[in-house]
Amino acid sequence: MKSNYLWFCESYATSKGDFGTLNRSLKHGKWTLKILLTLALMLSSSMAMAQTPVMTWDFETIKDGQVIEKTSQIADVIEGNFEVAKGIHRQGLRLDGFTTRIIRPEKNIHKPGSEFTLEAWLALGEYPLGWCPILTTESDEIKGYRLLIGPYGQVSFEAAISEQWVACTTANETMPLRTWMHIAATYKVGEAMTLYVNGKAIRSVPITSALTWPKKANGVIGMVAAPARPSDTIRTWGTMKDYFGLDGIIDEIMVFDTAMTADQVKREFEKYPVTTPDIAPRKLPTVEKHTDSFGVFYTKLKYYPGWDKLWRVDDDPDIVAFFDNSPVKLIFWRGIRYGAAWVSENENWMTDQSLETWGYGKNDIEGCFEHMQDRHCRFSHVRMIESNAARAVVHWRYAPVSAHGHTWLPDPKTGWECWVDEYYTIYPDGSAIRKMSWNKGTTNGGLQLQETLPVTQPGQSNDQLFENDYVHVADYDYNTTAVTVVPQKRPSDWKNDFTIQQFNYKSKNKPFICFEPGNRMGVRWIGDGYNHFPVNQNRSDGRWRKTLDRPSHTTSSPCSDPVIHEQGDRLSWYALYGMNAMNITELVTFGRSWAYAPEIVTSSDFLSNGYDRSQRCYQIENRSEKASQLEINLKGSKDSPIANPAFYIKNWKANGARVLVNGKVYPDAKVGINRKLEGTDLVVFVNISKMAPVNLTIVPADFK
Repeated sequence: MKSNYLWFCESYATSKGDFGTLNRSLKHGKWTLKILLTLALMLSSSMAMAQTPVMTWDFETIKDGQVIEKTSQIADVIEGNFEVAKGIHRQGLRLDGFTTRIIRPEKNIHKPGSEFTLEAWLALGEYPLGWCPILTTESDEIKGYRLLIGPYGQVSFEAAISEQWVACTTANETMPLRTWMHIAATYKVGEAMTLYVNGKAIRSVPITSALTWPKKANGVIGMVAAPARPSDTIRTWGTMKDYFGLDGIIDEIMVFDTAMTADQVKREFEKYPVTTPDIAPRKLPTVEKHTDSFGVFYTKLKYYPGWDKLWRVDDDPDIVAFFDNSPVKLIFWRGIRYGAAWVSENENWMTDQSLETWGYGKNDIEGCFEHMQDRHCRFSHVRMIESNAARAVVHWRYAPVSAHGHTWLPDPKTGWECWVDEYYTIYPDGSAIRKMSWNKGTTNGGLQLQETLPVTQPGQSNDQLFENDYVHVADYDYNTTAVTVVPQKRPSDWKNDFTIQQFNYKSKNKPFICFEPGNRMGVRWIGDGYNHFPVNQNRSDGRWRKTLDRPSHTTSSPCSDPVIHEQGDRLSWYALYGMNAMNITELVTFGRSWAYAPEIVTSSDFLSNGYDRSQRCYQIENRSEKASQLEINLKGSKDSPIANPAFYIKNWKANGARVLVNGKVYPDAKVGINRKLEGTDLVVFVNISKMAPVNLTIVPADFK
């Protein structure tokens, strides 16, 4: 960018064709009268040509939630959460995309004549959910003007002429993220509306009629003038209208009562050196301090400040589990409505669907009822109910909710509706049993119990998340199949008796699920995926992902119909989840150790209640009046392999234990104590893999 001084000098030299004389004069300080007079005339002409704004928001003076509009010195209210940030020129304003807007009362808005210019600097953190104004004075009667940013990074200048919006719009991705961009729009009756980006004319539309001005309409900066549905919704009846705004930093918003020329717009763009805006790339929460040993902790995970500030929570609303000698994490986070998410060493995420229902009577008009719609976690919460060195148990409780905020089929007399309890029994080897249970007769309508949801980070495409063979499926007879993206090789849109799935992430550790024998699994490829979930706050049960600006969930597959168990008035199903470096064949063996657990024989003082798949644990009870040594024989074999068995011993009556395998002290075993009102229980986890019988001895810590 040239200074005014050099611009004057170059213009003089160009007009006279005497660069040599000018350069020599300036070099030696010889300012001739002729040069000085010419420069004075040029300065006077430049000042005459200079545009004087009729409204200016430079954000240099912000106090008590108000910004001083520079030209009039009138204070305009800044609503919602905002921060002062470094602008393109000194100070700018950071908008959060959810709550921030500036309101200028109608009485203080300059009414345009037959020509005007709008100008602004903007740097985006992510794209708005739909068309969103930088500045608007619109009304429902199609009156006014608006300068907009679109959901794909478009820019549009629109004016109300003859009761319709006349638009001048750019192509997609005109606005890159985290980059200062200069936007200008000019309007001149009898000539054209022209839209400029970074000093260049992008679109122009001829106009012959004058703009229609609203009699009563406030000016709005940074947010839609009225609630609107987001773009690209799948089901309009499952999507509500919401306020949404711009997420980023704005600066130097100006309105002029003349239409600038192309050269004047270019000079406005060149006025300031373009720097890098203070907007960090978005990334799903990471844990700053990672432990290499098993542990489950309450914490408060952070996404980015604008999103975090929405939440009315104090410390410790989230839960994170770590595993032995593994970088994998299991996260229960508000952003995913507390559904469990497995996270790999390179921050690739995998989560799962809740119980989902739909299509029953009048509720069909609301779309799906599921955990995804509970964007404020009003009906979803987690708590840790057991945590020791050998295992932990996390309880997730939720009610399926629609985008309208309604629960599923409340009883007209009691108000009770469908509620779901899920228990995650977590072990040090990077695995957990998920048990989902609910009351009989509370679902009706459609019912889906499981749907695997790979999650992409902001900026992460599907092919960056997983290989072309995106998922492997198998049964417990070691029959395996790879499912590909291109060309689509799908062992269904049908259901097959697959019991194991493993997503082929571009990670060392890959997510998997092992279901019970009798499971039916369908595999399908949905395409790019959706971004109404996980972190979006708009009320929608379906929005197609069109850009990579925000987290999304992708293939929506495989889906399973698991085996359902009935106990009293409760129904339940369970499966073995995890994330590790096993290949699909190794996973079949690992899954068989759970699905076809080896038979157990215990010493006479103890009662074996057998193997509980819903906990991945042998249930044993001490029947003696004191602490006693426990002898266990596990009848491992090829058909019933031993893989990291766990034991829960009620009434242990001691404060700890030692573990021996085949008569020798076994260092790779973990013991934990659960103290309950009924007494002291012991949990034992043994890290061992065998296809042969194994004898274990569990000795009370103070046993002689």
